[in-house]
Amino acid sequence: MKKALVHDWYTVYGGAERCVESFNNIWDDFDHFSLIDDLSQKNRDIILKGKQTKNSFIQKLPFGKKKYRSYLPLFPLAIEQLDFSEYELIVSSSSSVAKGVLTRPDQLHISYVYSPVRYAWDLYSQYIKEAKLDRGIKGFFARYFLFKLRQWDYSTANRPNHYIAISKYVAKRVKKIYNKEAIVIYPPVDTNSFTLTDETKDYYITCSRMVPYKKIDLIVETFSKSGKKLIVVGDGPDFKKIKKLAKPNIELMGYVEKDEMQKLIKQSRAFIFAAEEDFGIAPIEAQACGIPVIAFGKGGALETINGVFPSKNKISDEVTGVFFNKQNVNSLLEAIDYFEMNEALFDKKTIRKNTDRFSIERFENEFKETVETLYNNWKENQ
Repeated sequence: MKKALVHDWYTVYGGAERCVESFNNIWDDFDHFSLIDDLSQKNRDIILKGKQTKNSFIQKLPFGKKKYRSYLPLFPLAIEQLDFSEYELIVSSSSSVAKGVLTRPDQLHISYVYSPVRYAWDLYSQYIKEAKLDRGIKGFFARYFLFKLRQWDYSTANRPNHYIAISKYVAKRVKKIYNKEAIVIYPPVDTNSFTLTDETKDYYITCSRMVPYKKIDLIVETFSKSGKKLIVVGDGPDFKKIKKLAKPNIELMGYVEKDEMQKLIKQSRAFIFAAEEDFGIAPIEAQACGIPVIAFGKGGALETINGVFPSKNKISDEVTGVFFNKQNVNSLLEAIDYFEMNEALFDKKTIRKNTDRFSIERFENEFKETVETLYNNWKENQ
């Protein structure tokens, strides 16, 4: 069968691109499509095995590669202009509009969904406020275009034959927004590249891109109040804002290479994670180092961490972290205090073992088996 893979856009080597890398490990004969492609040659070789992509007209618009998000109102039109007429199997890798490609009844379309378009649906109000688009003429047009995007996104819910979601949390949103059932296959995490150490130093750590929903400001504010040592790895638009919140007990390291980051995580007391994520790779990587995670108890974290809430549960042999139930300073402080009272009960090998279910090998085997089963069943009914 002739196969096509469509991904929203290729700009960085992130979590979604790691999934695309695995798709290409499973099948090496995809033709590739996207809205825009601005990959470095190094990342192209990793993700796409050096292959080129067929792109939408946005690629050729002024600053289309770098400022593609400015063309958001054109995304639905652009994705529909891509021609998949010669393919029998189309796999879409979608957190935006890729799932809305046009196909015929005699083509099988399977969509791997990282999330329905978050800035148009469940993060709509937060996005509008953070982008300062809640007033004025610019805000009016932003709200209008997001309204039109929601209409288009809902109207295209029947275009994929099958949905596969990255977590149960995302599958629930697929059901709520599109009224479609989704198979759940957790994304691949390179757990084999992380190792354990017996050395533990007296600090906590968080690693993240500094954008508002990651809540690094909450983490820094909490540790500024507690006086406990915190190392913060990562940079991004909020770096200067967060730096102003940091007291002397907090070290902001900016970007560090992977080996140095792993060393810092392995020697920490615990990893702090305050975001509400669809899945969340960072807490899994921390657990792969045998490090407990103190996480906001909502979203994908509930599926990837065997955690307890301080007020509800006792530590068991299988526990790998502690949850806090509100994104505020007092709730996080309570979770940290509870962790420190029970710190000796956390076992590095047990924590590490929890990550086996997220390995690359598991993902590639599971995804291959699922797609081939769906294809064979579809073929029988043609």
